[in-house]
Amino acid sequence: MKILVLRFSSIGDIVLTTPVLRCLKTQKPEFQIHYATKKQYRGLLVNNPYIDKLHLLDGSLADLVAELKQENFDLIVDLHNNLRTVNLWSQLRVKRVKFDKLNWEKWLMVRLKVNMLPYEHIVDRYLETVSDLGIVNDEKGLDYLIPETTTLSDFNLPDSYTVYALGAQHNTKKLPLSKQIELCNSVNQPIVLIGGKEDAEAGEKLSSACNNTINLCGQLSIDQSALLMKNAIKVYSHDTGMMHIAAALCKPIVSIWGNTIPEFGMTPYYPASFDDSNSTILEVDNLKCRPCSKIGFDTCPKGHFKCMMNQKFG
Repeated sequence: MKILVLRFSSIGDIVLTTPVLRCLKTQKPEFQIHYATKKQYRGLLVNNPYIDKLHLLDGSLADLVAELKQENFDLIVDLHNNLRTVNLWSQLRVKRVKFDKLNWEKWLMVRLKVNMLPYEHIVDRYLETVSDLGIVNDEKGLDYLIPETTTLSDFNLPDSYTVYALGAQHNTKKLPLSKQIELCNSVNQPIVLIGGKEDAEAGEKLSSACNNTINLCGQLSIDQSALLMKNAIKVYSHDTGMMHIAAALCKPIVSIWGNTIPEFGMTPYYPASFDDSNSTILEVDNLKCRPCSKIGFDTCPKGHFKCMMNQKFG
């Protein structure tokens, strides 16, 4: 059987699909596993040993469809389930199984604060998509393979340190600067700051305010960031893709939650054998406005930003 797995974005969501790939390939080695994603996420999957062929969306969906039609797939495993993947499926005319995004349940929780969400991680829901193929969860967690050529030799790092991934796609998912300073001052250890180029200015402000920080925001590749976290004592992160990479590397994580909630099923996902007793979820309970979104906003819709401003550290 030749299977096409679809997940076009983003970092965390793609990393969370890796147990599906591993379980498909190890439990059904006769299957050919192909994966389609956006070109900018190629690095997350190119070293994955459970993928036979990677297909990249680079601009035109029509070009990708033309490429995929040549493969004659037997099944599409749609782990994105949006308009684009439905469009692709309709053109390939192949049997499709799809991931349940729980849009209705999330809408009820965000708009009416009625919790009909299942107590189930998104990884387990991804795996349910292929359960009719006889695939079961091997409970080995997430996969993230760091290339052997990856090095941090250009950076002067302390022997022991903590990592703080300070970025997030939306501002309501990350601490404001004043709370970031409070967080860093509560950690009695060198802290290495990581993030994209868009986080470099915030990292500079934070490192200027806190003597125990080293700002590497905008200076590392994603593989270098992963290697940095792999060698860290602990990782602090907002609800972002870096949190899921840290979980794939089996690092203790302090995850910081603002407008989103763990009940959405996106908490750090570890192997069953991993002792996660040193990991912590930080969130402000009993806020009537939370969650205000399943994704995030540029600014707090209420103006007070209590979900982050009321966070406690130490």
